Amino acid sequence: MFNALVMEKDEESGLASASVQQLSQDALPHGEVTVAVEYSTVNYKDGLCMSPKGGGLVRAYPHVPGIDYAGTVEVSSDDRYKPGDKVVLTGWRVGEAHWGGYSQKANALADWLVPLPDGLDARQAMAVGTAGFTAMLAVMALEDHGLTPDHGPVLVTGAAGGVGSVATAILGHLGYEVAAVTGRPETGEYLKALGAATIVPRADLNETSKRPLEAETWAGCVDAVGGAMLARVLGQMKYGGSVAAVGLAGGAALPATVIPFLLRGVNLLGIDSVMQPYDNRVRAWKRIATDLPMEKLEAMIHPAALSDLPQLGADILQGQVKGRVVVDVNA
Repeated sequence: MFNALVMEKDEESGLASASVQQLSQDALPHGEVTVAVEYSTVNYKDGLCMSPKGGGLVRAYPHVPGIDYAGTVEVSSDDRYKPGDKVVLTGWRVGEAHWGGYSQKANALADWLVPLPDGLDARQAMAVGTAGFTAMLAVMALEDHGLTPDHGPVLVTGAAGGVGSVATAILGHLGYEVAAVTGRPETGEYLKALGAATIVPRADLNETSKRPLEAETWAGCVDAVGGAMLARVLGQMKYGGSVAAVGLAGGAALPATVIPFLLRGVNLLGIDSVMQPYDNRVRAWKRIATDLPMEKLEAMIHPAALSDLPQLGADILQGQVKGRVVVDVNA
């Protein structure tokens, strides 16, 4: 028997609720690899999956959420993994369409797993999680499109959130001048400690400008907000600059024109972490192990247990979670 956070739907109301339950091994869905989960984390998607209506992501109940986990292989029918191997999982709709990591045991297809790179343990990997993995993919995409520290300042929107916190720490460590956007003034010192050179109040950017182009300000941008803020940022990019779009906390609509793309050669790079190919996953996790300062990562961590997850899910949907929550599923 093992513990898991289980979502169950009330047939009368049509609403789901979560509770920590004991499950048997045969309750797990089919998988090629059984993992003894050590840690998981909390992302915006997790908040949606734990909401009463499943955020439109959960397909069937009962359901175990948790889109990330890290732990140790117990059993494997795939030659790539053997008992004792340390692995990390993000994406592949685990925690949404498939049972996830809010459990002491999980079954997965071998293709979904990545070997934990040297220099990272399971707790650190979940301090990174999907949010940090996405941040690293964004930094890699900006670099692949020519960004270097001498090109000028790099903007990070939603900087106090999970993606933004890790992006700020990575970019600062790599020598970039980071401008961190936040609507919470109390997070300013936290962001400067992570590596931000300047703090940009959200109010400065969250309204669409009537002008399609403004002064060339940013050499690059990691954008977790989307909406009107992304439209505004596109008009402030330097010639040939790139924006890595990783989220839509400010809305899915993009009230922009094509002028920044046509007159300044601006690039809008979509970052997907869910279906990312295996080789690029390995590349990103190796970069995380070398380019994310572990002491900065430690400063982002807020510990939690399975029983804390329903409240944390509600909190993250309200923008009330700072940094990275690390869930010890065995606590």
